[in-house]
Amino acid sequence: MGFLELFEKKKPVIGMIHLGGGGGEGFRARARLEIGQMYECGLDAVLVEDYFGTAEDVAWTLAYLRDNYPGKIYGVNLLGDFSGSYEAARHYGAAFMQVDSICGHLQPQRDQEYARMISSLRDGTVSVLGGVRFKYQPVLSGRSVEEDLRLGMERCDAIVVTGAGTGINTELDKIKSFRQVTGSFPLIVGAGLTAETVREQLACADGAIVGSWFKEEGKAVNPVDPRRLERFMDEVRALRAGL
Repeated sequence: MGFLELFEKKKPVIGMIHLGGGGGEGFRARARLEIGQMYECGLDAVLVEDYFGTAEDVAWTLAYLRDNYPGKIYGVNLLGDFSGSYEAARHYGAAFMQVDSICGHLQPQRDQEYARMISSLRDGTVSVLGGVRFKYQPVLSGRSVEEDLRLGMERCDAIVVTGAGTGINTELDKIKSFRQVTGSFPLIVGAGLTAETVREQLACADGAIVGSWFKEEGKAVNPVDPRRLERFMDEVRALRAGL
């Protein structure tokens, strides 16, 4: 099954669970609340990331999703750890994982080792979302963007495109330039989407990963603001209605 085939609706929206709120019961309470808010508002999936938490926090949250949201779609991103993310996804029943860079961030020899590792893990049970020219990632491959995109499509099930940083707009020209290379291959906008830009950007891309904009004041460290969730999804529903 292809990545987009996981979803009943077109232009799926994935909400980030950053695992804020401090350790112990603080992060658990926020994770439970934000997961419920996102699913209830109509998001198509959540993505658990150790942005403010630990690998152990991620494991707890994935187990919570598995046990309390059967039939819902969720994913995982242990930052900088492809194999850990893939194994966690398999263990906890996540449909997908994300890696910030699938191609382009390593020098050629290390990139070949990385490609072999990816190939050895992928067994079709977990969809892989892979970034190319992703926020904060170096470019060391010596290849063009087009070459890295084409290699990336061999290593993952969807390409993720971002701007320069967390919460920073992904320029439409960059999304369009990626689309020219990826063609019908799934292309996901992974940073900077807002209620004002979502229709324009998802007219070109196939889906979105949203984190900071859903939070109070648009800051990743803050709790989710349900009003922002609803406003964003109103725009997505309007877009879908015209498809």
